[in-house]
Amino acid sequence: MDPKQVLGAFLTLTMFTMLGNMIKKDHFDTNQVSLQDISAVQFDASKLMEQSLVALPRFSKAPWKDIGPELKPCWTKQGLQAKHSKGFIVFSLTNGPEYHISQMANAVVVARHLGAVLVLPDIRGNNIGDTRYFQEIYDLEKFMKSVDGVVEVTKSYPDELVAETLDVVRVPNRVTEDHIGEHIEPIFRKKGSLRLATYFPTMNMKKTKENKGLDSVVCLAMYETLKLQPEVHEVVDSMVEKLRTLSRKSDGQFIAVDLRIEMLEKKGCQGSGGSGKKRCYNAQEIGIFLRNIGFDRETTIYLTQSRWHKSLDALKKIFPKTYTKEGIMPVDKKEKFLNLGSSELEKALDFSICSQSDVFVPAISGLFYANVVGKRIESGRTQILVPGKVTSSSSVADFISPYISKKNHMAYSCFC
Repeated sequence: MDPKQVLGAFLTLTMFTMLGNMIKKDHFDTNQVSLQDISAVQFDASKLMEQSLVALPRFSKAPWKDIGPELKPCWTKQGLQAKHSKGFIVFSLTNGPEYHISQMANAVVVARHLGAVLVLPDIRGNNIGDTRYFQEIYDLEKFMKSVDGVVEVTKSYPDELVAETLDVVRVPNRVTEDHIGEHIEPIFRKKGSLRLATYFPTMNMKKTKENKGLDSVVCLAMYETLKLQPEVHEVVDSMVEKLRTLSRKSDGQFIAVDLRIEMLEKKGCQGSGGSGKKRCYNAQEIGIFLRNIGFDRETTIYLTQSRWHKSLDALKKIFPKTYTKEGIMPVDKKEKFLNLGSSELEKALDFSICSQSDVFVPAISGLFYANVVGKRIESGRTQILVPGKVTSSSSVADFISPYISKKNHMAYSCFC
């Protein structure tokens, strides 16, 4: 007999023996795995083991989860009535939607407490010249409707302030009434108008008991005021539709991963957090994590990284259907949404897509993660997996975000 035929027969027998053993051990769902998947996964598994990470059974069912019921706002505008004053509160939205949410909440709370008129903010990116009108990203009509009766708003910059240099008052994220009364109100009464600049002593969004008197105003400002304007909303919808089309083998389900190279390169991402847990995970680590908890190589992954970077190749080897914005955005929108002066537009797209995906994985700890969780709680999309070391005794429940498993996100105070 030809030696090649002997070798071929041996390999075939080995493969079927291996399949039989796997079926007996319930290692995979026979309806989902093909021979092509098996050979590819075996190859991937050897790669992962070379990285000294524990490999779970390769063929466990992917941890997709049905979307829960959409929650309704707990807050009410009843009893809220805007106070009137001659003074103005001026502020800007900066650094992306995850910051805009908190900046808007602070501005509305402060203006309402002081009885000041809120000046519609501009939107400023990190790049020189990346300044936009509010309505270029957000729906102005919906914003005005949301704050009607809560705080008075002027759409244009007041003439009386043009020649003035306003005092800048730094305000902590999630400002309290006590802080406003002690640190902001005296300056406002003296100066008449102020510019607010929110800073972030903490990046988490856990429930607190400090703002009981402001709950309705804070919830409204965080979750009702900032809706995408129609064109931006349309681009998001087209990108989500594209991702779902690419995900036919998983019933249209896809994963969104917040992974940005420039963030991973910052000093805060180089070491572990105070609890001993990693704060950031690179592309290879994310790929290994997702593979080990059961997602197969046909899974579609969306990354918040705008353009492809060579460091993402390790993830794409494990999950070939991995995409950045440039890979799925409509061609006629790329010039506007992906040019050098569009950082805030790009961040708006990322925030919305991460809020709508079937699974969200934060490769980076911080405010983006915390505020995306808040939006997902509202829509019932609670499959949020925080990366960690996978062992043979691990379960998917071990990696569910504590915001969800402990229900300690402030959004649980805002939605019922």
